[in-house]
Amino acid sequence: MGYNVSAASVQAIVDDPYCCDIVFDATTADAHKCAAPILRKLGKFVIDLTPSKVGKLCIPCLNGDECLNVDNVNMVTCGGQSIVPFANAVVKACGSAKYVESNSVIASLSAGTGTRANIDEYVHTTAAALRQFSGVSQTKSMIVLNPADPPIKMRNTLYVETDNPDIGKSAEAVASMEKVIQSYVPGFKVIVPPSLFADNIITVSTQVSGSCDFLPEYAGNLDIITCAAIEIAEKYAAKVMLQEGGCLL
Repeated sequence: MGYNVSAASVQAIVDDPYCCDIVFDATTADAHKCAAPILRKLGKFVIDLTPSKVGKLCIPCLNGDECLNVDNVNMVTCGGQSIVPFANAVVKACGSAKYVESNSVIASLSAGTGTRANIDEYVHTTAAALRQFSGVSQTKSMIVLNPADPPIKMRNTLYVETDNPDIGKSAEAVASMEKVIQSYVPGFKVIVPPSLFADNIITVSTQVSGSCDFLPEYAGNLDIITCAAIEIAEKYAAKVMLQEGGCLL
């Protein structure tokens, strides 16, 4: 197809530093911690798809523009991209919250060796993103690898404990956020709008379907973080083109 490929990992970029301007890292959290300082010295804009927390935590619909001013952005996790925006929306709608929890369920077949090796990093990084973007200090994240056959689509559930469970304002905020996410993740949708799980707990559930361009439909967990990474890459490319006086067609 005319593209240069290599099995040398980050060393290939060291050997040919002019091969690219943007680097997507889809290895593992530990591997990225080793590659990040090398890529920084090379002046690359790095989009990290591992839960390493090396770079600035990035949720495109919440802080995408801010992330264009740093050299390394972390796309959190698939669960983070799916549920953190709604934690932000619901907490703002209700004014405050005491506790926020996310629970993601993905098909076991869509969890590769990298995902399985990074389960601990996944829950810690997702919980950190929940804290940062909701402003709530007490957060928790969980992930379940479901071995069902046929494989299930990715589903995510949010729980927000608040003294002011305003379902009306929460529903408006969630619907607005859903449209923004769908603009760059076509297979994303809210399947359970804000509802009362208990007297003071609001719950929201989402589902992600893969686009089936390469991976199967049940691999929505891989699709959403990839789509989020592409969204940031395109914004960065547009910014560079404008700075250089070019024209982005």
